Amino acid sequence: MVVPDNTVGMHDLVIRGGTVVDGTGAPARTADVAVDAGRITAVGHLPGVGGRRTIEADGLLVTPGWVDIHTHYDGQVTWDEVLQPSSGHGVTTVVTGNCGVGFAPARADRHDWLIGLMEGVEDIPGTALSEGISWEWESFPEYLDALERRRWTMDVGTQISHGAVRAFVMGDRGARNEPAAPDDIAAMRAIVSEAVSAGALGFSTSRTIAHIAIDGEPVPGTFAAEDELFGIGAALGDLGAGVFELAPMGAAGEDIIGPAKEVDWMRRLSAAIRRPVTFALLQVDAAPDLWRDLLKLASEAMAEGADLWPQVGARATGLLSGHFTTYCLFDMIPAYRDLKARGLSPIDLAAALGDPAVRSSIISWEPTDPATAERMAKAYATTFLLGSPPDYEPGPERSLAAVAAGRGVTPLEVAYEAMAEDGGRALLYVPILNYSWGNLDPAHEMLLHERSVVGLGDGGAHCGVICDAPQPTFMLTHWTRDRTRGERIPLEAAVRKQTGDTARLYGLRDRGILAPGLLADVNVIDYDRLELDRPRVVADLPAGGRRILQEAIGYVATVKSGAVTFEEGAVTEARPGRLVRGGRSG
Repeated sequence: MVVPDNTVGMHDLVIRGGTVVDGTGAPARTADVAVDAGRITAVGHLPGVGGRRTIEADGLLVTPGWVDIHTHYDGQVTWDEVLQPSSGHGVTTVVTGNCGVGFAPARADRHDWLIGLMEGVEDIPGTALSEGISWEWESFPEYLDALERRRWTMDVGTQISHGAVRAFVMGDRGARNEPAAPDDIAAMRAIVSEAVSAGALGFSTSRTIAHIAIDGEPVPGTFAAEDELFGIGAALGDLGAGVFELAPMGAAGEDIIGPAKEVDWMRRLSAAIRRPVTFALLQVDAAPDLWRDLLKLASEAMAEGADLWPQVGARATGLLSGHFTTYCLFDMIPAYRDLKARGLSPIDLAAALGDPAVRSSIISWEPTDPATAERMAKAYATTFLLGSPPDYEPGPERSLAAVAAGRGVTPLEVAYEAMAEDGGRALLYVPILNYSWGNLDPAHEMLLHERSVVGLGDGGAHCGVICDAPQPTFMLTHWTRDRTRGERIPLEAAVRKQTGDTARLYGLRDRGILAPGLLADVNVIDYDRLELDRPRVVADLPAGGRRILQEAIGYVATVKSGAVTFEEGAVTEARPGRLVRGGRSG
């Protein structure tokens, strides 16, 4: 360790005696971390060095702050300083503007349409976006300037999205996915060039038909031809900056032929523009081994000079089923639909569900037609008790069908009792991607692949049915400590995957590693005590919009640019987070 001259004396902050996992993949070691003016000034054994504030970290884990590159806080950053649920899980930098959806550029007559696009694709309540966003921009540089005036618990970087660009340039033709003419492509290329020059971290698009706007139309750009994709991508190549991010065709399993073709053009695009291309990769039921083929193609592309980064999840993409979520197992039951139609408050709904007559009318229901019966039987086999702490790798014995068989009751009765916990707020778990084999072995292999990068947590999105933003905590609790159904991941690798690797992909070279001169973004974690709480539905978005939050126990402190933003899970008043422009702090 090289100790600069200024390590002798009083530092702004000293984190003393922790087990340092520095984000490079190097072995854990016991060390002190000194911080001054928002940056790390020393890491090592620093006897006699004092701090204006000291965090005693003996027996605790010290890591870089997590760098989450796949979120959808594009609207939330304009009204919310805290940015939950990500902030409570040690995230100190987020990247927004993923999957081809965002809010800039934005003509005044397109505001409602952009909100509908985000609502449809990412399940963020449109009423919350309408009330929460104050439109202070038209161009993308103006959007960045508006964010520049904001302060948060974490840093925020963003990408320019294909949907917004296409609608801005082509109007209704772009919104309806009509082919782009050469003039259209030239105009889009110019806008993307302007955005990246102003500080956008990249460009994003979506090509999966699973991404549908609230009006039923696929995301603009879903069917874009190669001349459009390569024409826009050339803007990144011209500038030598930015990442090309996408949700590719077939990402949700809707097409098992298209993904290999997608990797082919991505490989050629990356080689042509000499920029990284990162794409969503998940196991899909329609082709449970396809992900392996795509990982192989990504490695082969690297050998040919392309820079492809499959973006993988730390766990299954899973729906949460409850009385206040968008999806509920009971939605097919007439008696339950009649009850929900009454618009009862949570307290009154819980009381009504306690009525024996109501209970009987729901758990005794049986489908009358074969198609519905088959659908429900599959649901009973693939819906699991979540529990507390939640189990995100449940075995078949935790399915509603298996539990019901063991107890000699119906699956609906098992679900009814489970969802009655926590005042009627408890949730069931329905893994839909990355779980074709009934375990997380595919995720394990994907996470350890040489070309993979951790993402897909979707912080700020899927408010009514998914809460995967706590993935960084899950990476530690499940993959490095608690997993019993297969191999684990070394702690050092799990930390590097969501710090040094994610920061490097997006050119954020001032963070992601605990080393002198870099930003003092640090987590101090009671590793033995670290635990995910059960997810819960709250109604705290603008206009009373609902979302799912999930908290964690065990983060002793989260430090952003030298300021403590969270202590023992409680947010402080510090708001050191700033806009990140083009790989450098804003």
